Amino acid sequence: MNLIIDIGNTLTKIAVANGKEVKFFHGYSELDIADLIPIINEFKPDRCIVSAVGKIPVNTLVWLKQNIPVHIAGANTNIPLKNEYSTPETLGFDRLAVAVGANYLFPNRNVLVIDVGTAITYDLVTGNGIYKGGAISPGLRLRFKALNDYTAKLPLIDKFEAVEIIGTSTVECISSGVINGTALEIDGYIDKISSFYEDCVVVLTGGDANFLANMLKNSIFVNPFLMVIGLNRILEFNV
Repeated sequence: MNLIIDIGNTLTKIAVANGKEVKFFHGYSELDIADLIPIINEFKPDRCIVSAVGKIPVNTLVWLKQNIPVHIAGANTNIPLKNEYSTPETLGFDRLAVAVGANYLFPNRNVLVIDVGTAITYDLVTGNGIYKGGAISPGLRLRFKALNDYTAKLPLIDKFEAVEIIGTSTVECISSGVINGTALEIDGYIDKISSFYEDCVVVLTGGDANFLANMLKNSIFVNPFLMVIGLNRILEFNV
């Protein structure tokens, strides 16, 4: 049983995992000792891994290390994949983690992982365990915000839902362009990569995965815990 902490762009996710099974998962605005105490007391995890795209709160990290063995994910962390990324020093560990999770769930298969959050990342792992790289594009909220920030009159849409392809108002047109455009982008990437890599499994994860899943024409798997599963696998691999 391991404690998994993923400090992302907008949320800190805290989870408890045992192999492929996620026992606990919750998102927080920040990493706080008060949130960690009841989780550790209830599940009594053996060790912890922390992955962060930003800074880790120093006091919380000190407290963690006093209560449980902690591994900080970074450039020196070993992963159970061969990494062919040409600039590994610039590769976000969150992308490696979902790639490891996908390879763990679908061994010996080509897997395309699409993580739809603040950014949308596309990451390919081959059936023989090679991380190839992928693509990065803005997530839904970034697209809505960019239209509002860089135009004079377009409104900011902060609550959205599926819309028809042809909008009949400015709000509907923005929603169609962002939401339907994103779905078409994702389907396009799936089609293109599947033409190069046969029998490619596609896994959708991230905060907007469930929202976008039903809008895609391609067959996919949705796994909201792929990051947790990947980080847990990496922690066990380093132990």
